[in-house]
Amino acid sequence: MLSLLFMTKKKKRTLEETVILVQQGDQELLDQLIESYKPFIAKTVSSVCRRYIYESDDEFSIGLIAFNEAIEKYSSERGSSLLSFSEVIIKRRVIDYIRKQTKNQHISIDITNPLQEEESPGTVIVNELSLDEYHKKNDEQLRKEEILHFQKRLISFDLSFKDLVEHSPKHADARKSAIETAIVLVTNQELKQILLETKRLPIKQLETMVNVSRKTIERNRKYIIAVALILSSDYVYMKDYIKGVLDI
Repeated sequence: MLSLLFMTKKKKRTLEETVILVQQGDQELLDQLIESYKPFIAKTVSSVCRRYIYESDDEFSIGLIAFNEAIEKYSSERGSSLLSFSEVIIKRRVIDYIRKQTKNQHISIDITNPLQEEESPGTVIVNELSLDEYHKKNDEQLRKEEILHFQKRLISFDLSFKDLVEHSPKHADARKSAIETAIVLVTNQELKQILLETKRLPIKQLETMVNVSRKTIERNRKYIIAVALILSSDYVYMKDYIKGVLDI
C-alpha cells in the first residue's frame, strides 16, 4: 500500500559516483550523503539491535561512524554496491559494540580474513541465524511495528491509509511538490508546532512560504500531513519510500 503513496524517480547521479566525489575531498557532499542516508543507517542498526533506534542512541552514533568508514574504504572495483558494503560494516561495528557493552550477549562472528574486510563481507552470526536471515527476520517485524505506530498516529489526525490512497497526488510532479511543501512545514518549527498541537494544516501561513496555490495545498492536505508526520518522526522504513524523490 505504501508503495502506491510514494513513487520515486531515478537519481541523476549514482550513489557510487557521489562517493567518488566525496573521496576526492568534497566535505559538503559527504555531510549531505550522511544526512540523506540516516534512515538507512538507523534501519541497519535496528536490525541488529532488534528495536527502534533513535538518533540519540549510542548505537546510532556507531552506525554513523561505520557508514563514514564504509564511504572512505569503498571501491566499485570490488564488485559490491556501497549500500551492501556499508551494511556489512555497520553491522560489524554495532555487533562489536554490543559485545563490549553487554557481557551476557553471546554473538559469535566468523571473519575469514579481517585484513581483507572490504573484499570479503563474510560476517555471519554463527548462533542460529546468518546475518542475512537475522536482518530479514527483524526487518519484517520492525516494519510491521512502524506501520502500526504510524496508523495510530494517522488516526489521531482523523486520517487513515484509505484516505491517503484516495487523496494521493496522481502525477509524479504533484507528489514531488506536495513532499516539498511538507518539508517546508516540518523545517519551520512554528508551523510544525501548529500542526502537531492543532492537528490541522496551517494552510494560510504555509501558502506564503511555498510556490504552490492555496487550492493545491487544500487538495493535497491529507497527503501533506501524512508526509510531514513521517519526516518529523523516526519512521526509517517509510522514509525509504520517499527518499530519492527530491534527489536528497
